[in-house]
Amino acid sequence: MAGVEESRHEWRVPRRIVALKAAGTMLCGVLAIAGDGPQLFLAGVATVGFGLLTGRDLVAPVRLAAGQDGLVVTGFSGRERISWNDVDRIRVDSHRRYGLTTELLEIDAGEQIHLFSRFDLGEPVVGVAEMLMRMRP
Repeated sequence: MAGVEESRHEWRVPRRIVALKAAGTMLCGVLAIAGDGPQLFLAGVATVGFGLLTGRDLVAPVRLAAGQDGLVVTGFSGRERISWNDVDRIRVDSHRRYGLTTELLEIDAGEQIHLFSRFDLGEPVVGVAEMLMRMRP
């Protein structure tokens, strides 16, 4: 049984990111209560947005899991299992803009493309991509 556990890996949203989103929810909520007119509306929309993101992170903190049978991707739409046979490509998409480099893990599974950032996985995406490539049969 230990071999099965070792061959399964999970990547989750870091707790500090969830805490920052929760703090953003509270801050925007306070601004919505204290505001009037356009400020009330914008702060209310931001409160709902941050609240949804925080709720998703609390309910489904594991964004990506991989094992011998394939991948499990979790997001707003629920949980989806993807067989290794259905994975066409795994790559890291890197963009440099305004002096900042943004990296996204891209998993191409037929008609679906799943994108994950470091803030979704809790680790640099290059390392996650390398591990997925090693696990892929």
